[in-house]
Amino acid sequence: MCRALLYLGSSILLDNLLFKPDNSLVRQVYMPKMLNLLNLAGFGMKAWDHQSKSPTIPFSYAADWLPVFDRNLKNLAEKVSVNCLLAHVRGVGSSTEALVSQSNSHPFCFSGCRIALAHNGDLTRFAEMKALLVPYIEQKFIAQISGTTDSEWIYALLLSQLKEPMDFIHVKELKAAIESTFRIIQDVRMKCGIDTSSAVNLFLSDGQHIVAVRYCFDFGRYQVDDLETLHEHQLNYLSLWYTLGREYGNHDGEWQTIGGCDTADTVVIASEPLTNDISTWLEVPEYSMLCASTAEDSPRISLHYLDV
Repeated sequence: MCRALLYLGSSILLDNLLFKPDNSLVRQVYMPKMLNLLNLAGFGMKAWDHQSKSPTIPFSYAADWLPVFDRNLKNLAEKVSVNCLLAHVRGVGSSTEALVSQSNSHPFCFSGCRIALAHNGDLTRFAEMKALLVPYIEQKFIAQISGTTDSEWIYALLLSQLKEPMDFIHVKELKAAIESTFRIIQDVRMKCGIDTSSAVNLFLSDGQHIVAVRYCFDFGRYQVDDLETLHEHQLNYLSLWYTLGREYGNHDGEWQTIGGCDTADTVVIASEPLTNDISTWLEVPEYSMLCASTAEDSPRISLHYLDV
């Protein structure tokens, strides 16, 4: 399983999200607090700066090595400020079948599309599902799949459910597209006889909105004949948290946002809180979609339960 991070708000150094906090995303590579799995299979991010040239086009970075030792990333993080970020560290099970490569690094963003996506989870027996998913995915998106992950196929399938996949996020349409995507996956799983617990936490952004989905197919079901393959994500929902405030940073020795919703200028959504003090963090409910956007420099939060 992976760890992911979404940020939307006032301009902030990447360093203050990726490296510096008590439980920063890079620290979660080797010491996650809410998952017994190292995230050693690559790093990627899409970052938007409203003051940059072509602000709707994100700055992209991907690597198949550990961000802990990535000097280029650290140097950039100390100099680059962003208003919106989607970042991801990839975790895979210990297996010689796992492919670690830049093409498998999240987030994914196909040519011409505004929406980027990262995934935390795993679709059990996904190889058996591919052929049955093809009819539901537009050919122009299938042609852009370059990696081997179930995540990239979920992204292509989701884009194919949108009327305007090249446009910015429209929350109602996105919710309907996500529900349609999950129904298609569930139908294919049934045709393949797959009923094992499979988590699908999604993280999406177009630079103006951030969206997180907490979902699981057939939660709690697992193969009892091979308990050595049982992983904690089949017994517990994958974690997903958010916090709302202003002036995110180090205040009196603690990394946190300050103030309340009335003065908030920042939203952070993450697989697990970035700070030791989690009193200002809230857990995203299961089977829901959390959306945040900025209007007149103030973030607006909405929660939508999925009808699927």
